[in-house]
Amino acid sequence: MLQEFVDVLIIGAGPSGCVSASYLHKKGVKIKIVEKTKFPRIVVGESLIPRVMDHFAEAELFECLDAMNFEKKLGARFIRGEDICVFDFSNKFSEGWDWTWQVPRADFDNTMAQEVIRKGIDLEFESEVISVAFEGKNSTTVVKDRDGNLKEIHAKFIIDSSGYGRVLPRLLDLDTPSKLDPHSSIFTHVVDINRPEGEEGTMISFDILETEVWLWVIPFSNGNTSLGVVGPTDFINSLSTNKDNAEALKNAIQLSDFYIKRFAGVDFIFEPIKLENYSRSVKKMYGDGFALTGNSSEFLDPVFSSGVAFATESGMLAAKLYLKESQGITVDWEEEFTAYMKRGIAVFTTYVKEWYTGNLQTLFFHQPEDPDVKRKICAVLAGYVWDEENPFVKKHDNLIKNMAHIIEMTK
Repeated sequence: MLQEFVDVLIIGAGPSGCVSASYLHKKGVKIKIVEKTKFPRIVVGESLIPRVMDHFAEAELFECLDAMNFEKKLGARFIRGEDICVFDFSNKFSEGWDWTWQVPRADFDNTMAQEVIRKGIDLEFESEVISVAFEGKNSTTVVKDRDGNLKEIHAKFIIDSSGYGRVLPRLLDLDTPSKLDPHSSIFTHVVDINRPEGEEGTMISFDILETEVWLWVIPFSNGNTSLGVVGPTDFINSLSTNKDNAEALKNAIQLSDFYIKRFAGVDFIFEPIKLENYSRSVKKMYGDGFALTGNSSEFLDPVFSSGVAFATESGMLAAKLYLKESQGITVDWEEEFTAYMKRGIAVFTTYVKEWYTGNLQTLFFHQPEDPDVKRKICAVLAGYVWDEENPFVKKHDNLIKNMAHIIEMTK
């Protein structure tokens, strides 16, 4: 069997894997990336949040992405009947980027993958991880290429950025149920032939059809738009009597007073894809010789577009901690990796839960608006969920609930 020897094996060539690889490569670390699929490929997670821009810049991936002229995302709009709430990332509590992108992930991920290859990083597509064995922190990973050939990759450390593939959680029995209620989504892209001119045509929007059901509309700079519906799994299943994803999504569009004229009757570019009961968690986020990043560790509901941000945050952090450890510096992975990531995850988890209880929606649509409250919530939506100067981060456990209760009491 063929054998390779590297410092770090990265599983998955999505945003987390590319950020980790690019950062470590410029520090002189020998990297190997294995990716099960062939790029470009369709994947969900097309709306980014500003925090990710810090990671792309630090990993020296910003320029190649910026050159693609993806649609700029300056904020987000939430619609509930006649009520509209718009968040502007330039008007937020925390310091940080004021914009990001909304992207077709096939093009976005492929741009990063080709850039890491251009940098000289060994990236192998259509290679599937079959098994992993650890001896101390050293690992031997068996991968199978597209022709069925097996190879052993010996590494000093593994960063699992496999996303929905969840390679190490599956092989090492690390999966555990999410704390979030089961939700599912169906999405596709359309040629946006009825797109309005100006800001209305480019703004990302979330149209609330019911308290727990919402439609996403993510316009791209190429003229296409991503459409998706999210809701409790039972509701999503009820949208089609014969499990036809296209029928279900068309029925969801019919429920939107705001978007029915723009999207009724448009052709789907690809057969709508269903993601069922997608929230996941793990028993632990690291172990001797490995770290789990992004969706490989914890995947939350997509209502606030946190997926790629947590992927790149954890990918960059895992890379930095490995580098520190490789230099003989003691790393407390529990505190520096798990505890840190879980603080941010806990904040977003609260916001997701309070979205579905309706409490957060009460704050969003309350009139008159409180500009100070809005700026602080906007910072959270932008991904700055480790800024404990922000009371909507530090007191996330009860602040939203309490404020919503006060609003309801005064009606």
